Amino acid sequence: MTFIINFQLKINTMKLWDKGLAIDKKIENFTVGNDRELDMHIAEYDLKASKAHARMLGKVDILTSEEVKNIEDELAKLHQQLENGTFQIEEDFEDVHSKIEFELTQTLGDTGKKIHTARSRNDQILVAMQLYFKENLKEISGKTKQLIDVLLGLAEKHQEKLLPGYTHLQVAMPSSFGLWFSAYAELLIDDLYLLEAGLKVVDQNPLGSAAGYGSSFPIDREFTTKELGFSTLKYNVVAAQLGRGKCERTVTSNISSVANTLARFSMDICLYMSQNFDFITFPDELTTGSSIMPHKKNPDVFELIRGKCNKLQSIANEMILITNNLPSGYHRDYQLIKENSIYAVENIKEILDIFIHSIALIKVKDINFKDEKYKYLFTVDSINDLVMQGKSFREAYQIIGDQVQEGTYEAAEGKRHSHLGSKDNLALAEIRRKKDEV
Repeated sequence: MTFIINFQLKINTMKLWDKGLAIDKKIENFTVGNDRELDMHIAEYDLKASKAHARMLGKVDILTSEEVKNIEDELAKLHQQLENGTFQIEEDFEDVHSKIEFELTQTLGDTGKKIHTARSRNDQILVAMQLYFKENLKEISGKTKQLIDVLLGLAEKHQEKLLPGYTHLQVAMPSSFGLWFSAYAELLIDDLYLLEAGLKVVDQNPLGSAAGYGSSFPIDREFTTKELGFSTLKYNVVAAQLGRGKCERTVTSNISSVANTLARFSMDICLYMSQNFDFITFPDELTTGSSIMPHKKNPDVFELIRGKCNKLQSIANEMILITNNLPSGYHRDYQLIKENSIYAVENIKEILDIFIHSIALIKVKDINFKDEKYKYLFTVDSINDLVMQGKSFREAYQIIGDQVQEGTYEAAEGKRHSHLGSKDNLALAEIRRKKDEV
């Protein structure tokens, strides 16, 4: 009896591809990698796809209605385990796909063994990852919109406060805190456009492509498309398989665009907090000190955001390097892109959360524009004054340039800039409208 039980357990826990042959443990560990940990991120989507697949098999009379119900009930129990934190992918399993099939087979016997009919792990991982990307791109877009709202609120609050504008890190022209905050808000809207484009790419159902060449079973792919909430179907089964890597490249590229905006903003913040600029500060609880210098108030949060965002920008390139010379069909190289794409998704969400929390607490300082270093901040306004008085631009430029060279230039009062999108006409309503239209 013991032999029978142990033999049955071995049969039930074998890999989905196992033919009963001995497996080199070193090779197994190398090929599995850290899929068990990573697959916890996509477990709920594999459960959802398995439910849709079972319903479809029932619709085409491969499963009976009772078998479909039994599978749905067991999948619901596994989902409950996932929600309460008791679901695990033990070392007996390569991944979440084999874990779920094992649990169904343990409970339902032959019915559980039928769940893999007309399906491959290839389209299982495709559909699970695309559902994961779809939901998370929406979440990332939502967080990005939250940050935009915070920045536009800060722009409105501080729109009258002047800020020196720089080119080449040299004092250049008058700007404002309102212009600075709303600049990054509008750049993030560009990132929203890319996230929206990424969503369209992943919102195509690949389920039913099996190993990448379809199936002789009479499956209904339009049914699973509707069940899973995809906008459309990835019709060509080879294209569906070739989408592995393309989806990851698209998503990580979209994320890297958000990361680029946040990295540059973080650099501004670190610069503007330094004593040589001294434009902004944050509450003590958002900064750190030094183990040796008691006066230090370091912008560690934004330095880490900058570093993490720079790291995220490299991931899209990794996706390209891993996949760019692969021929049609599945290759194990694809396993390597799962980790970094999940890393990118989870990290950008965390970064957006901490950015929203931190930037809302920023304190804008009063800047002394009588300071000698700002003496030439308004030279362009002075040139424009002369032009408005009838001089040509080149003549006015020469006059003010000579005054600067001779040390006779006297800074005039800064002029209001009336055109749309300037420091005194921020077009905040128009920027909000752009955001709301995405």
